[in-house]
Formats: sequence, C-alpha cells, structure tokens
Amino acid sequence: MTQPPSYPTPPVGGPPPAAGGLAPPPGPHPQGYAVPPHHVPPGYAVPPQYGPPGYAAPPWYPGPPQPMAPPPTVSPGGQPLASFADRLLAWLIDTALATAVSLVLFMPVFLVLWWRMFSEMTRTNPDGTFVEPDPATFFTTFFLPMLLAEAGLLVVLLGLYWLYHVEYLKRDGQTLGKRIMKLRVVPLDPTRTLDRRMAGRRWLVQYLASSVVPGLSYADGLWQLWDKPWQQCLHDKVAETIVVKVAS
Repeated sequence: MTQPPSYPTPPVGGPPPAAGGLAPPPGPHPQGYAVPPHHVPPGYAVPPQYGPPGYAAPPWYPGPPQPMAPPPTVSPGGQPLASFADRLLAWLIDTALATAVSLVLFMPVFLVLWWRMFSEMTRTNPDGTFVEPDPATFFTTFFLPMLLAEAGLLVVLLGLYWLYHVEYLKRDGQTLGKRIMKLRVVPLDPTRTLDRRMAGRRWLVQYLASSVVPGLSYADGLWQLWDKPWQQCLHDKVAETIVVKVAS
C-alpha cells in the first residue's frame, strides 16, 4: 500500500481548525512550509505567506487584519484636545462670575422693593392697629415694579452675556474661565478664524437654548464624553468649533 506523503508539522500555537480544516499558524512560517490542499476548507483563502511557491492570493482576499488606529487626541491644527475636567472647571469659573454679576445687579433692586412692601404691610392706624393692605396698592407698589425690574435686569444680563461669551470670546477664543484653565475655542477647520457668527451660535445653544429646553444643558455638556473624534459638545457642533489646551 502506498503511504500518503508526509508534511512538516505546523508550528504550535496557531488558530484552531476552521470548518474541519487546518488553519495556517500566525506569524512567519518555516522555510518551505505550505498548507496541504486537502487541509484547506472550502471557501478559505490561504494567505500568500503560507501558500506554495508561486501562489497568488485571490483578488478578493483582503489581506491580514490591520490594527485599529486609536482616536486622535489632537485637533486638526495639531493642538491637544481639552479634557472634560478642564472644560467643566472653566465653565464653573465663568458661571461663578456670572452669578456674582447677577447678584450685584439684582440685590439692590429687590432690597428696595422688599423694603417698600414691608413698609406698606406694617403701616398702623393712630390707635396702633395695622392698616389692611389694599390689593390694588400692593399690585402697583410691589408686584408690578418687581416684574418690570426682573424684565429690565434680564435684558441687561442677556446683553452682558453676549458681550462676554461672544464679543470677548471671539478676540482670542478665551473667557476668564478658559484663560485660567489654559483652554481656547478654535474653529474645527484650522484654516478659518473664530468669528462673531461661530461664537454667537455657541452662546445661543450653550446658554440661551439650554435655559429654555429642559435637560438640554446636561445633554450639551456631557456630549463630549462620547463624541469622537473631536470631543465636541452640542454647541461646538452647531458652531463648528472645538476646545483645545494651550500653553497660556
């Protein structure tokens, strides 16, 4: 009886057989090693390095798998992207500054209105009894002035916010909080310059729309945690900007 030809034993550590056949081992193959034809399962393409001399892989063979490239950590302009923690701290600094300005503007007005209401409600008659407050007087001396004061202060605050987050930001891409945390807002396209339109769209989404739409402020701020590859918030996407780390 004729014995079947023997073949060199494949190296140890190769992948398990597929569909009943012998898959070639990974890495460099021994000199002269070729996968026996009867060990190749139907539909399996033998990599060129494991084929016999002169073997060419089929045109549809994609080649060995390539390692996945990690997501970029720098902007298209070559600057490192800002981290979530740095952006959060910069936002907290800017929010604290805005709160302080609001208190400075609102507190004197509310103190005056409160004093007028207190004086009206504690007026006494000659016999020492309290004067019953007149609803019409209460409305005209306290409630209506309070509404008008709130509306006026809201307009003033919106104007100050625009000056700070748009006009001041577009000069060099930094607010006070971003300057302290060494961050800068730059266009996603490195050939462009940050302008009023970009800064205005950022402000409209980050502050104006987020204060009107419930939950939008949280979605906007947290979006950068899963956004790839530029770690943008929603207001960055609308304005086509990113935030980068700078030296100063």
